[in-house]
Amino acid sequence: MSDGIRLLLVDDHELIRSGLGTVIGMEPDMDVVGTAATVAEALERIRELRPNVIVADLQLQDGTGLDIVRAVRSKRSDVGVIVLTMHSGDDQIFAAMEAGASGFVGKDAPSSEVVKAARHAAVSPGSFICAGLVGAMMRRTTGESASLTKREHDVLLLLADGLSASAIGERLYLSESTAKSHITRIYQKLGATNRAQALVTAMRIGLLSIVRPRPAGSPRR
Repeated sequence: MSDGIRLLLVDDHELIRSGLGTVIGMEPDMDVVGTAATVAEALERIRELRPNVIVADLQLQDGTGLDIVRAVRSKRSDVGVIVLTMHSGDDQIFAAMEAGASGFVGKDAPSSEVVKAARHAAVSPGSFICAGLVGAMMRRTTGESASLTKREHDVLLLLADGLSASAIGERLYLSESTAKSHITRIYQKLGATNRAQALVTAMRIGLLSIVRPRPAGSPRR
């Protein structure tokens, strides 16, 4: 199955490995090439089997699924990693996203969600998918600490207009480093790791509809 999804399952419960492996193995485009019960075993299996998608439990005996995500991301950007957990709170979602996971699925979700996430991870390992992400971002951004300052609103509008950090600095009479600091703070407040995620979240929660209008005659770039 050279053109299919080569998947490694990592969970310290044999019953879950077996059950999920059976479900995934029924998919014509997926092949469970191996399983592991610990972080150490998973990293060894990854080197041996070279899967293109890894589904890892968040809590393992010798570490966490995030340790696996970080280890994979330190060497490979083309391997998808899905975090599977019983504890699907907002903090866990953001921790998985910030570690570089391709997706986050709660163990209470139907097995079809794992299959869907695995297909996403195989095609787009660098983007993050999670059914509860929008709700988590909205909860984060409705807190007082998540509100944007007027300057950050200005920067957000220019980000939406496609300007780079240096161009934003020129437009707002800021140094490039200051503009980058504003952008980093916006990402943190919106729970985003890149421009696209920040803009999608801002549009969904209405931030882009309340920023100041673009000045008349201001060119798009």
